[in-house]
Amino acid sequence: MKKLYRTYEESTQIFKSLKKEYPENFKLESIGKTWEQRDIYLITLSSNIKEAHLKPALFYTGTIHAREWIGHELSIEFAIYILDNISIDPTLEAFLDKATVYMVPCANPDGFVYSQTHFSFWRKNRRVNMDGTYGVDLNRNFSVGFTKSTLSSSNIYSGPEPFSEPETNALKKFIQNHPNITIALDYHSQGNVFFPAHDFRHEDNIDTTDLNTLCANMADKIKKISDREYGIHQGKPPANLIGGSGREFYYSKGILATVVEVGTRNISDYLDDMNEHIREHIPALIEAIKEVPNYSKENPVKKVENFEVESIGSNHVKLKWEAKTSKDISFEIYRSKRDKLYCKETNLIARTQALEFTDINLQSNTNYYFNIRAINKKKRLKSPFAAQIKIRTNVEYDEYSRTYYANANQTGYIAENLNNNHKHFGVNSLFVGVDENKGVSYSIISIDLKTIPKNAVIKSACLNLYPINRVSTTIEKFGEWNVGIVEQDSISDITDFDEVDNAKIISYIGQPTKSDQLTQGIWRKWDFSGMQASVLTKQIEKEKVILRVEGPKELKVGRKSQMMQWDIGYGKFGFGLTYRPRLELTYTIEPTIVSLYAKSIHTISKNKVVKDEISSGFDESGKKIYSALEFNLSSLPSYEYTIITNAYVELNSTKTYLKDDIRFHLEFVDNNIKRNHKDFENRKIIQNIGYDISANDLKNNQTQYFVFDSFAKIELNEKLKDKTDILLALKPTSSKKAIKNKKVFWEVKDSKLSAKLIIEYISKRRFALPQVTNAKFELENGKIRISWQNPKDEDFVGVKVIKNPFRKPLSSQDGQKLYAGKDNYTYDDFGALDKNKYLAIFTYDDVPNYSKPVILEYKAQI
Repeated sequence: MKKLYRTYEESTQIFKSLKKEYPENFKLESIGKTWEQRDIYLITLSSNIKEAHLKPALFYTGTIHAREWIGHELSIEFAIYILDNISIDPTLEAFLDKATVYMVPCANPDGFVYSQTHFSFWRKNRRVNMDGTYGVDLNRNFSVGFTKSTLSSSNIYSGPEPFSEPETNALKKFIQNHPNITIALDYHSQGNVFFPAHDFRHEDNIDTTDLNTLCANMADKIKKISDREYGIHQGKPPANLIGGSGREFYYSKGILATVVEVGTRNISDYLDDMNEHIREHIPALIEAIKEVPNYSKENPVKKVENFEVESIGSNHVKLKWEAKTSKDISFEIYRSKRDKLYCKETNLIARTQALEFTDINLQSNTNYYFNIRAINKKKRLKSPFAAQIKIRTNVEYDEYSRTYYANANQTGYIAENLNNNHKHFGVNSLFVGVDENKGVSYSIISIDLKTIPKNAVIKSACLNLYPINRVSTTIEKFGEWNVGIVEQDSISDITDFDEVDNAKIISYIGQPTKSDQLTQGIWRKWDFSGMQASVLTKQIEKEKVILRVEGPKELKVGRKSQMMQWDIGYGKFGFGLTYRPRLELTYTIEPTIVSLYAKSIHTISKNKVVKDEISSGFDESGKKIYSALEFNLSSLPSYEYTIITNAYVELNSTKTYLKDDIRFHLEFVDNNIKRNHKDFENRKIIQNIGYDISANDLKNNQTQYFVFDSFAKIELNEKLKDKTDILLALKPTSSKKAIKNKKVFWEVKDSKLSAKLIIEYISKRRFALPQVTNAKFELENGKIRISWQNPKDEDFVGVKVIKNPFRKPLSSQDGQKLYAGKDNYTYDDFGALDKNKYLAIFTYDDVPNYSKPVILEYKAQI
């Protein structure tokens, strides 16, 4: 396996040969010497080497950790690919006309040679330390976040001081001397994940969207080649963040920087895995080159400002923004249902020169993510992205929404070879899979359903788990992870491995997650099918649902682990309550059904009006005969707490002898018209009710139903507001020009068969609660304490507090959640005091309807 990887000497000879063969496109130079006096080589790739330094550039580093050979190997193949294709691929040529590529194929030559010739899993360089130990972890030796350590034998020993090592010093000087670098990629192994740079603060940065999108666009290219999905994980407190890495140093210089962790082992099998990794990352790197000019300091296309939500409905959202406009400037808007997704043609929903956009035909109670950037078509440049907007559409008129989180004391992992499984619950991450030490490991997730109504009907559901670490998933394309609903009567002790192993699964949910779909840092969803949602509905009676997460149960020969780690959100090992396992539900409730009999009935012909009769057709002179049916809504509950979800009219014909082509239509009309023929001919139609029926239909079926469509139901709900009467008109039509003395009668005397308006409704609050009052913040023991006074309303369920460092969040989803509950205070526990931010407080009821936010503006403490 290892013999197929090129040595440092072999790559040097390859690069020297390429320099001779492609002098106009390729340059090789040494930017320093290592402890053992090896050259640290840098290569430059450009459409014109003489002008390379004048263009914005991508900076690539590989194998800064000696045992992570991918960076070195990929750089060789990438250089060869570019040089072989630059003259025949017009897209690649166009990219390199506007951008330069700098690559340090191996940032740790001494360590790499030692790893290849002696100790494969050596990590550090080969510095001789004062105590006789060897090596410094070069990726802890940069200045940003540097932490001094005295344990020189440690694999992550950071060195005596920042840039104490010739390798890191060479990289520092190169970066300082090349301000044209806009993107930096640092290639490592393992994990199949991007780690964008961070600034050690809890809040997102203004370029977090740019970093995530860059990584997502690269990940999309990878997926197209191998179907492998890459995670994206930007570290934030309270997670333990590494310091002293090259990534954060590059980022501190205004460069978009990310680590790229490739594969599932430090040194992958070349033919089985590494060859594929190289093929999938070449198009990903080209994708990064494409973006290089857009992040140049010389780019005249400026970022969109004040990108905000103006309004949200159950199926639409209106966005607005500010920007400098001209005939050459337009705006690209991207929409996705998942965070950290690519921005490409496939999810581009609009190009516009306007400063607002309304997105319609959305799904109710669904999370959406919107991104925007400006584009100058003349210069063929794009701006950086504005900070991403996250919204959730409102529930539909007949829907409720619930988000339930895992019960801490009844959620944990259970391993075959461990005797203390009960101690994991509520504390440890959820380990699922198999390894040599734990054996087979399941996780149990218990979720209380006590607050959902017993008559709820679940329309849709999804389980969300946050992948916190996938390093222990070491076998490529092996195994899958499933979630099943446990039959609660089949298990008495959820901390006992044998009971969990033998528990009866009523139904598995969603689709299996394969090993190459495990995306660290990106929420994983299991969507319930309709049948699975029905199974979940039956768990409401038991007031909780128990889920078992399971993975592979065996290992390949010679392999030690195929274990995935999911966040529990609780305890010292979790990333915080935001990352708890959660179950999201959309449901409705069984409606109340009432039958309303007509308040008044009239048959209206040219010559007369007959009370308490329903007939329709044509009179002796061929004039239309109408029927008017008036219904009163006063018996229904109050508009504020009632939603009409369905309505239809039932009519039963009594005398049908017609053979003619006559059809009958029921119309929802203005109730203000007088009951005479002239006014009915000139009636104002609100909406047709259901479909027209023929005389022949009546022969086949005496009973006919006219069903209100969505628009008609909206109008009917509006009538409920004032409890006004509604008027329905039954009219005839015929394809014949002259038809006379033809009519149909409808039952009015028999109460079972007489005309009736059947209404289905649910009890549901229509309007949001009042806002909180007396909202304020103050500093308390180094934290921001936010307090408020809750409204005194019997429908009050709680408040939700979020923060957003970029804009006033008008959506309850547009920011980082700090709190949800009934208290009147909370803390921004991990927030930075030196960063501006908006704090928004929403009240909500049990629908939930969210109030307009009360927004506090926090100014950074310098």
